[in-house]
Amino acid sequence: MRAVEERELRASFVNASRGEAERLRVPTDLAGRSWGHLDFLGWVDERSPLHAYLVLADDEDRLVGVQLRRAPAGVGPRRARMCSLCTTTHPGQGAALMVAPRAGRSGRAGNTVGVDVCADLACSAYVRGLKPLPPLMRVPETLTVEERAARLRRNLLTFVDRVRAQR
Repeated sequence: MRAVEERELRASFVNASRGEAERLRVPTDLAGRSWGHLDFLGWVDERSPLHAYLVLADDEDRLVGVQLRRAPAGVGPRRARMCSLCTTTHPGQGAALMVAPRAGRSGRAGNTVGVDVCADLACSAYVRGLKPLPPLMRVPETLTVEERAARLRRNLLTFVDRVRAQR
């Protein structure tokens, strides 16, 4: 992913009003990020951990941002869960159900899209071997790092398409 500025980041959200996008807390370390190792920028609001965000570049290099709400801890099963984006399996609450309002009129009517995702939104680091996989949860894969990154990107774009779909 390419480096982005705060203004561009805020303007990218497809399922947030302008006011919501202006109020969201953007990471303070954007300039220091290792952008070449990120397939998307994902973060959890430090002051409000039930709010999370992800931003990626689409196939035309336009930024697309999605706001998410995390299901509170304790909601849902306590068994191991697999991230639907990077296919990393986590014990306990290492993967969480996150829900995104749909874009446009559908989202304003309360329609959402849910996804199990790494709770720390560190999918890129897991896929690229920059963060150790959870112990005892390693699923042997024969894919290369590039192939795993391509799968992550496909899964991200599919999720974003579902958020943008007007149903």
